[in-house]
Amino acid sequence: MSAGMRYLGGLASAAVLGAAVVAFAGPADRLELAAGIAVGLLVQAPLGWLTVRSVGTARFQAIWLLGMVVRLGVVALSGLILIPALNWQLVPALAGLVVTIVVLLVVEVVTVMRDTSGVMAR
Repeated sequence: MSAGMRYLGGLASAAVLGAAVVAFAGPADRLELAAGIAVGLLVQAPLGWLTVRSVGTARFQAIWLLGMVVRLGVVALSGLILIPALNWQLVPALAGLVVTIVVLLVVEVVTVMRDTSGVMAR
């Protein structure tokens, strides 16, 4: 199985886990939590895909750095502008967003570990 397919499987698993968390959340937090998870999935899915596909190439570090800056920017813009503008509760929305991003970062690491776990020293 390719790294891309493993990443898509992890992404789908994270989405199912997020849906389960929303289903068990209290009604007062459900909208904000679901929105945070959705934004996290929408941002992280393409960034993770690009990162996984670039492992082992000369552009990996640039893609990884740009992806981390984008992730940080999305969290900051969401907390400072989007969430207050929509009059949402801050904690459930940011928790959903940040936890989703962290879970999908772990998926990235696990995805590429199988292919890159050996030490390639010269």
